[in-house]
Amino acid sequence: MSFGQGGSQSQWDPWKPHSQQPWNGGGDDGTPDWAALAEASESRNKRRRLLFVGGGVLATVAVGAAVTMAVMSANGDNDASGGPSRQPATATPPSGSAAPSFAPTTAPPPLDPKDFISSAKKDTAPLSADTLFPGAQLTMAGSVYKKGSTADTKNCASAAQGTLAKVLTANGCTRLIRATYTKDGVAATVGIAVFDTEAQATKAKTQADKKSIVKPLTGGGVKAFCNGAVCRSTTNSYGRYAYFTLSGFPGGKNVTTKDTKVFGAGDDLAEFAFGQIRRRGEAQASAATNQ
Repeated sequence: MSFGQGGSQSQWDPWKPHSQQPWNGGGDDGTPDWAALAEASESRNKRRRLLFVGGGVLATVAVGAAVTMAVMSANGDNDASGGPSRQPATATPPSGSAAPSFAPTTAPPPLDPKDFISSAKKDTAPLSADTLFPGAQLTMAGSVYKKGSTADTKNCASAAQGTLAKVLTANGCTRLIRATYTKDGVAATVGIAVFDTEAQATKAKTQADKKSIVKPLTGGGVKAFCNGAVCRSTTNSYGRYAYFTLSGFPGGKNVTTKDTKVFGAGDDLAEFAFGQIRRRGEAQASAATNQ
């Protein structure tokens, strides 16, 4: 290939391998065309700068995508539907904040009915023969007793006989309230002795013996009974009250162990006396609770 004037020349491409650099076509001395070389060098540098800039943009995009993926990973796994990430099961309250607190609330303990019948200071409900022995008859376990006379005295010894008079006086008895009931030819008197404290009533019960007998109450259709005849008696106490029963036959007939009606009458009246005293305490406890 001729490099003379008018001959064909290969176009030099700086990025194409084995391409020849252009020379000054007008010179015959073989000196390179420095202006052309400088222009080609400037062209190469410009193209390189463009490539570097483009590469930087691509790198920035790649870094941005990586950061985005990292943030998504830090936020937790999403469900398959693309919903929001799951919240933690527990959360720590902000610094300086405190969970609300509430004062514990407890119901007051129920009032004990026995407290109200254990001392005269608390046992202030009305007390009489009518409150202890209401109505004209008494029904206990299907047995109906007809009520006879009632009596209420502050001289406890006057309503007692045998050793009971001394026991009541020694322990400070303030009242003795009695009632008599009859059924099937059996008469029975129940007497409730009143003291200021439970300790006094308990001591009176303890000191009573087989000869400590409440005096039978007659009248109101009830004939005399247990005047010298053998009768059956009971003694007990609850709260500040001691209660006694005496049951037997009118007319002077003695009671034997075979006379179950006499024993039944005494037991029924003793149970009734206990129930009346207990209900007295319950009524006062209920009233105090509702105040």
